[in-house]
Amino acid sequence: MGCKVVGWGKALPELVVTNDDLAQIVETSDEWIVERTGIHRRHIARSETTTDLACEAGQAALTQAGYDPDSIDLLICMTITPDSVVPAESCLIKARLGLTHAVAFDLNAACSGCIYGIDMASTLIEASALSETVPAPTRPRNRYRRALVIGAERLSRIVDWTDRATCILFGDGAGAVILEWDSTAPGVLSSFLKNTDDPQLTLACDTVFGPAALPFTQEREELSVRAAAGLTDEMGALLPHHPYIAMQGQALFKFATAAIVEAAQIACERAGVSLDDIACIVPHQANERIIRYAAKKLGVPLERFQISIGEVGNTSASSVLMALTDAYQTQRIQPGDKVLLVGFGGGLTSGALVFEA
Repeated sequence: MGCKVVGWGKALPELVVTNDDLAQIVETSDEWIVERTGIHRRHIARSETTTDLACEAGQAALTQAGYDPDSIDLLICMTITPDSVVPAESCLIKARLGLTHAVAFDLNAACSGCIYGIDMASTLIEASALSETVPAPTRPRNRYRRALVIGAERLSRIVDWTDRATCILFGDGAGAVILEWDSTAPGVLSSFLKNTDDPQLTLACDTVFGPAALPFTQEREELSVRAAAGLTDEMGALLPHHPYIAMQGQALFKFATAAIVEAAQIACERAGVSLDDIACIVPHQANERIIRYAAKKLGVPLERFQISIGEVGNTSASSVLMALTDAYQTQRIQPGDKVLLVGFGGGLTSGALVFEA
C-alpha cells in the first residue's frame, strides 16, 4: 500500500526566448550557452502570472487523471516567486481551480521544492490513511486521500537581465502531479531530504521588499539588528539591496553534483533497490553538464535520465515536475516502473524520492 502518482501536467508561457534573442541584450552566443548549459531556449512570462501557470498545470493534471476539483483534499504549491505574500500562492490557486475541500499552503525549498512537496504530501496522505485503522475518537484530524502538488515559477521577475552569468539559465513555467492513496500499490517507496548550511550564500536572492527603517527602534539598535541579519558590512554601513538571483557558479556545481549522488544513493538504499532497478531518473534541470557529471559519478547511462532543460531552462521549483510530465507524456515511464526524482537548490537544499509508477 502506498501513495501513487495518478495525474500530471505542465504549463509554459507563450513567449519563447532563444539564445540568439539573449545575444541581442548581453554578450553571449548560442554556441557559448549550449556548450556550458545545454539550454537552447526558455519560456518567459509577459502577461501570464504565477497563478495562471500554476492553474493551467494543475487543471491539466486533474483532466489527465479524470478527477473533479472537489475530490482534492490537499494542495501544496512550491514557489519562490508567488504573485503575493498574503494570500499565499496556494490560496490563489485553490480559489481559481475550485478546490472547495482542499487544505492549501505554500512551501519554499527553492529548486528542491518538487521533492520536498511530494514527500510532504505523501507523508500526510500515508499518515491519514493509516490513522483510519485507529478508533475515530482518537484521531480528530483532517483526512487526506488525494493531493495536488504544484511547482510554479516566474523567475523572469527576479533575474538581472544584464547579468550574463544568470539570465541565460532561467525560465518560467509550472508542473503538477496528483498523489492518491492506493492500498494495492507500492507508490512512494522512500525519500531523503537534507539541508546544508550556506553561509557564503552560494545561491541567493534578497527579499523583494529590501531593508526599511524600523519606526520604533533607536538607530544603533536598528543597525545592530541589520548587522545580525547580515545587512551591514564590517564597518556597520547598510549593504545594497539586490532583489535578483545571484550565484557562485563553481561552488554550486560542486555542491550540486555531490548532492545528486548522495541523495540518489541514499533514496535507493532506503527503498531497497539499486540504481539498476530504476527505469527513469528525473533530476532538477539546472544545467545539463551537472546531469552528465552526476550520471558518470553514479555509473548510470545518461539515456536513463529525463533531460528537458534544453527547451525550458532552469525553472526552479517547477523543474522536476515539468520534466516528470515530459517523461510520462513520451511514455518513458510505464506502469510498474521505478522512478527516481532528485533535486538540489538554494538553502542549500537537496533530496531524492523513489516511487513505483
